[in-house]
Amino acid sequence: MLTKASSLSRLVGELKKLPGVGERTALRLAFHLLKSPQNLTALAEALLAVKERVRSCSTCFTITEDDPCSICSGTRDAGIVCVVENSQDLMALERSNAYHGVYHVLEGAISPLAGIGPSALHIDELLDRVGRGGIHEVVIATNFTVEGEATALYLTKALKPTGVKISRLAHGIPLGSDIEFVDAATVQWALQGRNEL
Repeated sequence: MLTKASSLSRLVGELKKLPGVGERTALRLAFHLLKSPQNLTALAEALLAVKERVRSCSTCFTITEDDPCSICSGTRDAGIVCVVENSQDLMALERSNAYHGVYHVLEGAISPLAGIGPSALHIDELLDRVGRGGIHEVVIATNFTVEGEATALYLTKALKPTGVKISRLAHGIPLGSDIEFVDAATVQWALQGRNEL
């Protein structure tokens, strides 16, 4: 069996640290990598490349290999800034092909219970960007969680004095859903955010 000091045991231990990976999955992944040494080498090289090359964009704070990132240095509408909690949220919005402005990544959300206050996020940098001018709208796209809503409220209060237009992603009933199966809070948000046709 595996000893605590063995390299295979260490690999399993490191794989278990990944989100959603338990003991059995980590062991299965480790044995898969051992069966194919070229996969193990490719994975190791990819991990080293990420460690050496990936960093935060100095403008929007998303993960990138180039600084500024391709979105900030491209031909996007720099007058609209979409504020997201993390780079995964940015990528999800990009997959929609519905947004053509730039972004600002907070790298988290306000969570007093977890000890995360506004100063731990990139809120001051956002206020500096808006204060420099040229931005006419800030779209708040934080998650619809208690922390995301607290962050959205804080951002709204902080941005109000700047005079910039502030908008929030719409809440509502997912496309293809039956209203009878949607939770009451979502129905409430959908009714409050209804649009005239």
